[in-house]
Amino acid sequence: MNGLSADPHALFGSWYAEASRHPDIADASAVNIATASKDGIPSNRMVLLKGHDAAGFVIYTNLGSRKANELAANPHAALCFHWAPLRLQVRIEGSVQPVSEAEANAYFASRPLASRIGAWASKQSAPLESRRKLIARIARFTSSFALKDPGRPPFWSGFRIEPRRFEFWTEGEYRVHDRVVFEKQDNACWERYLLYP
Repeated sequence: MNGLSADPHALFGSWYAEASRHPDIADASAVNIATASKDGIPSNRMVLLKGHDAAGFVIYTNLGSRKANELAANPHAALCFHWAPLRLQVRIEGSVQPVSEAEANAYFASRPLASRIGAWASKQSAPLESRRKLIARIARFTSSFALKDPGRPPFWSGFRIEPRRFEFWTEGEYRVHDRVVFEKQDNACWERYLLYP
């Protein structure tokens, strides 16, 4: 693992760019996010990464969803990217902060119209009587927004995961994988070390 960047954000950026270009990876932004309730009961699901920089990793969701409720009650999360064709995996752990109103508004405005309408129509994670009910809600919101821009719903926004730990994993033969960890120290510097596979 010699030659790896000393900056985990830069290293992630290079791996992510490689995954984004790979013809056999449908969507490099697909990531598993694990959250936990205030009582520590875990849950996870696949989401799409919508931004990353030195400040952290951004996702968006309905604020009534299970993940949003768990992030509000227990503002910590873990992410796991697995790009199987490249034999690479990145795990990220950190604290969570809401994105700014301006950031959420700008991202929401960039989404396709059908996606914006879908955000209004969906009561994400709430029980659904039937798919017909969902289609009817989408039709109703499509009609109501026919002549105006569907601005961001007050119940929809984003979260930024601010990393304190990265693990970069490269698959090796006979399970002799390479695992490099970066952990943020109190002085904001990153300590780097290896793990046994």
